[in-house]
Amino acid sequence: MSFEAGQSRFGGRRAVVLGVFALLFFLLWARAFQLQILDAGFYQRQGDVRQIRTLPLAAHRGRLLDRNGEPLAVSSPIDSVWADPRELADFDDKIDLLGYALEMDPSRVRQLVANGLENKREFIYLRRHVHPRITKALRSIKDRGQIKGVNIQREYGRYYPSGEITAHVLGFNNIDDQGQEGLEMAFDNWLEGTPGKRRVVTDVLGDAIEDIELIAEPSPGRDLVLSIDKRIQYLAYRELKQAVQLNGAKSGSAVVLDARTGEVLAMVNQPSFNPNRSDRSGGIQRNRAVTDVLEPGSTIKPFTIAAALESGKFVADDIIDTSPGRFNVGRYVVRDFKNYGELSLSGVLKNSSNIGAGKIALQLDRETLWNAFDRLGFGQPPLIEFPGAVAGTLPHHSRWSVVRQATVSYGYGMSTTVLQLARAYAALAADGLMPEVTFQKLNDEPRVTRVFSESIARDLRQMMQSVVSSGTGKAASIPGYTVAGKTGTTHISENGSYADDRYLSLFAGMVPAGNPAMVAVIVIKEPRGRYYGGEVAAPVFSKIMAGALRIRNVNPDGQQVYARSNR
Repeated sequence: MSFEAGQSRFGGRRAVVLGVFALLFFLLWARAFQLQILDAGFYQRQGDVRQIRTLPLAAHRGRLLDRNGEPLAVSSPIDSVWADPRELADFDDKIDLLGYALEMDPSRVRQLVANGLENKREFIYLRRHVHPRITKALRSIKDRGQIKGVNIQREYGRYYPSGEITAHVLGFNNIDDQGQEGLEMAFDNWLEGTPGKRRVVTDVLGDAIEDIELIAEPSPGRDLVLSIDKRIQYLAYRELKQAVQLNGAKSGSAVVLDARTGEVLAMVNQPSFNPNRSDRSGGIQRNRAVTDVLEPGSTIKPFTIAAALESGKFVADDIIDTSPGRFNVGRYVVRDFKNYGELSLSGVLKNSSNIGAGKIALQLDRETLWNAFDRLGFGQPPLIEFPGAVAGTLPHHSRWSVVRQATVSYGYGMSTTVLQLARAYAALAADGLMPEVTFQKLNDEPRVTRVFSESIARDLRQMMQSVVSSGTGKAASIPGYTVAGKTGTTHISENGSYADDRYLSLFAGMVPAGNPAMVAVIVIKEPRGRYYGGEVAAPVFSKIMAGALRIRNVNPDGQQVYARSNR
């Protein structure tokens, strides 16, 4: 081979090698040009999707406070766990570990991930409002790089310091911090906050490592000051619970109102529930004092007497003959506990005479009696800010038979709630001015409606004092204070008739009788053994109100010393 031929072949190989290198350089340059110039926006967006996220900033809900500023419901920070199912799907072999950290069945976690992928979602909750130990366990496995796509988000959860004591009044929230029952639901728009948003850079584990931008500031909810006095609420809860247990009763309710303003100072029911727990089954969360109707029985008799005095056909000293202890109204027989003979109007209340009340009612025009009850709000929707509150029933007088006219006078053939009955008694306590009931602490003058004259209201309070001093309500007496009230005992209606052995025991009253500061109604449902209102409900009234009088600094014999700001 000649020198020239060898050199030619060497030059050809060099040209090929150089050509290959040039081609590779061009391909690399072209790829770099594509990535950095042509497709730069696409990859920037993809990078942002993986590293830049918009996260919510939780806003805490407004507090519910008692009238003295004591917290009844507060929002506490709490963690929730969420994930991007697309990222989590690559760690299927770690799902068991994740399930154990979350204290969940791993199969449930896999199902949540599968549902998220099926619905093409980028965000799913794995578990809401977790215990701090779960947060700690998750951070541990994330820090070790054992799993990606799982994130911890700060939220707020509702906490009720008084637990079941205030449960029926306050209600509770769902997991999204939205009111579901009680005042939480009634004032949801007032209490709820507005969440904010922030844009952050996240690391490969999904944790936020740098704030980029605050999109919107969170706006907390507004506090609400309630009329409830936590001390009286606790007292009422304790005494009602003991009474229900002592008498083997099915349930019970108690309401305490400021006699002049209509503010609800306490409202309790038994059985109760703990709003801090999720188990609220069996309808136990309903507030019986505003949602359950009852026939008020003899607690309605003071209003029958008031209508009689207002009509001008009766005066306080009039005598009603109740002999011989039974009274025929058509085919219906009205009975008393015994033959009380001749009774004054005060004696009718003192001895709780059905015959006396019935005879008085039958001497009145039906419309006169109906109007008196109607003005008191019976049968009307309650004007209160509480979900589920019912109206009760008061049939129009045009539909009354003679029997209905008689039985309504002592509380049968109509229905009401514990709260409505308490409001009606407030009219007698406030010299005939009936206040609107409210769960908010009042800073202005209360709204009132005159339903009876001042003289009639005072006459009725004087008559009802005899019920407690020497009549059926002796157990409601409070040492050092005059008490005016009325007992009630009713058969419970079922399937269109009255049960022979199921009763409601009631007491409604006010203290001090001369110038009442507070009104209370106590109802015990289906007590075992004793069942008269004077035996079962009246003692509860005495215990609750004795403590409430001390708490509110009300002097004996009707002298009030508490300031309006302490109401």
